[in-house]
Amino acid sequence: MAAAMRPSPTQSPLAPLRARDWAGAALVLAALIWAYAPAERGGFIWDDSGHLTAPELRSTEGLGRIWFELGATQQYYPLLHTAFWVEHRWWGDNPLGYHWANLLLHAGAAFLAWQVLRRLAVPGAGLAAALFALHPVQVESVAWISEQKNTLSAIFYLGALLAYLRFDDSRRRAWYAFALVLFLAGLCSKTVTATLPAALLVIFWWKRGRLDPRGDVLPLLPFFLLGAGAGLLTAWFERALIGAQGADFALTFAQRATLGGRALWFYAGRLLWPAHLSFVYPRWDLPPGGSWGWPLTAVAVVVALWRGRKRARGPLAAVLLFAGTLFPVLGFFNVYPFVYSFVADHFQYLASLALLALAAAGLAGLRASFSPVGRFLSGVLMALLPAGLALLTWQQCRAYSNVAVLYRATLIQNPSAWLAHDNLGLLYAAVGRAPEARMHFAATVALEPDYFGAYNNLGILLFQSGQTSAAAAQFQAALRLRPADPETHNNLGNVLYFAGDFMGATRQYAEALRLRPDYPEARANLQLALRQLDRVANPH
Repeated sequence: MAAAMRPSPTQSPLAPLRARDWAGAALVLAALIWAYAPAERGGFIWDDSGHLTAPELRSTEGLGRIWFELGATQQYYPLLHTAFWVEHRWWGDNPLGYHWANLLLHAGAAFLAWQVLRRLAVPGAGLAAALFALHPVQVESVAWISEQKNTLSAIFYLGALLAYLRFDDSRRRAWYAFALVLFLAGLCSKTVTATLPAALLVIFWWKRGRLDPRGDVLPLLPFFLLGAGAGLLTAWFERALIGAQGADFALTFAQRATLGGRALWFYAGRLLWPAHLSFVYPRWDLPPGGSWGWPLTAVAVVVALWRGRKRARGPLAAVLLFAGTLFPVLGFFNVYPFVYSFVADHFQYLASLALLALAAAGLAGLRASFSPVGRFLSGVLMALLPAGLALLTWQQCRAYSNVAVLYRATLIQNPSAWLAHDNLGLLYAAVGRAPEARMHFAATVALEPDYFGAYNNLGILLFQSGQTSAAAAQFQAALRLRPADPETHNNLGNVLYFAGDFMGATRQYAEALRLRPDYPEARANLQLALRQLDRVANPH
């Protein structure tokens, strides 16, 4: 690319890190290790078992399936699942190793964020990285093993950003190729990294006040195309294979616009005031005609910042980066967690960096205007801010020290969290505490009458206690919601078998086998039921 087409640089030459810089980084790392200590002792939670490497994928052949077979893993993030594959070889089923891996990846992401902000000459870059590292909204991404997709993809996203900034300065093709490779790695870890090329355009506009179509936009076209392809694949995967479709996702445009605006304010509020954080937030009721105050006020903020861009472009750039990185989960695309809640802390893991950097830059600029004494005192206060966040993070991590503690803490913050009730019911059922399990399954049914799993779980408990008629009613209710579920047909067959209705049991087992031909339990049960029918027909 000719030098004549080269836009003005986006970054300042990086000064070498001084001893005080390394000391500050070491202090943040120590604070991270301390703050996350309660969660490091925790085990696997909720869908961790669906993300970690399944037994049939632990071989070399299984690694190939991770990359080339859609549906072999819960989500098509092959580099993430390759990382899990390697980690399983290192520490097997010990959750401690996964927790430490996630924590170190998060620390690495914070370090890269620091270097990106330094290269962009953002004031308070070190403070911004410390806020990103220690803010309690990150706990869900770091303490929940399944969310290694966030920390791993952030490494590649920020690495690609840093490499592309080097390319933008030097126009060396090696840096361009390196950035593209890291971007692809990010897409293979989590497709939120598809927002990177748009983020780069915002950064270039912020630094230069304009965009050069040939120098800024054209080199990013391959990034946009790869990101769009990955995004479409993920959207299809969520809808077709994970189940992000149906009544829970049938939202009007007005509802989606309302959701997008309200979610933006929600996430910004949690960054500003990180209180009442929850593993599952209440699922908002969205009026069919929408509630336009939420999106209109968000748009009004953008318009006001646009009008003030001649005085300062930084605030508008930060807001655009924040909203743009969140865009895939603002409700305009279906993602499966919307079944439980429209918002989640882990959704804003990467996006939070933009507003935290804006806050740190504002504090640094304010401090520079003070007298020497004021600068000293404000410096002390600014140092206490990450310390306070570390304390809040430690408190939040205590909820992740045990899966039962996590669900009980969730119900304190969100009594309508039927997911927490259902999972507590499963935990109590597994240790033989049937009354508590039944109470939580009943609460799940009351809160979410359309969730078939709770009826199935309640039916199993009733069957185990000898209440066959009540158990059959629960299984039938589950089948009305999901008639093609083979396990429920098999469960109903068991109830009918023990009630002496061998013909009815035979029909249920046969239907389970029709739905899942490789279902050995249903096949064995069908053979038993057929023998009983034969004995009834031929008693001698």
